Amino acid sequence: MTLYVTSVTVTGGSSAHGRVTGRAVSSDGALDLELRLPGELGGDSGGPNPEQLFAAAYAACFQAALSLAARRHHLDPSPISVAVTVTFGRDPADDGYQVDVDLVVTWPDADPEMAATLVARAERLCPYTKMTRRGTPATVRLSVDGPG
Repeated sequence: MTLYVTSVTVTGGSSAHGRVTGRAVSSDGALDLELRLPGELGGDSGGPNPEQLFAAAYAACFQAALSLAARRHHLDPSPISVAVTVTFGRDPADDGYQVDVDLVVTWPDADPEMAATLVARAERLCPYTKMTRRGTPATVRLSVDGPG
């Protein structure tokens, strides 16, 4: 059952390369930002990059899932923070690219056993964790008629 659908379109900007000078715009206009290549990859770091956006989305989703699990056990989720580190690199299998993710939950003064149980529950709830563990179906299509 679908609960929400969104769409973001990226164009290449002055370099015709979405990662270097791209612009990302959501279908509802709520997201409208310029993408920039990180300095570590030869860019100017003048704006967010796709890995930062992915890390933010993953961290927000996982924190929300853990917050839900905590509330169901009558625990205050307000001190919970989630840090996601995304590593962009070469895939040794095919010399293409790959993304690795490291997620760290900080929950000050939590009972370690209860926190571990709820983190495991959040892993099962969070669609980003499911995506990174099991993969997500993706359809790639070509449209020569323009966006849409």
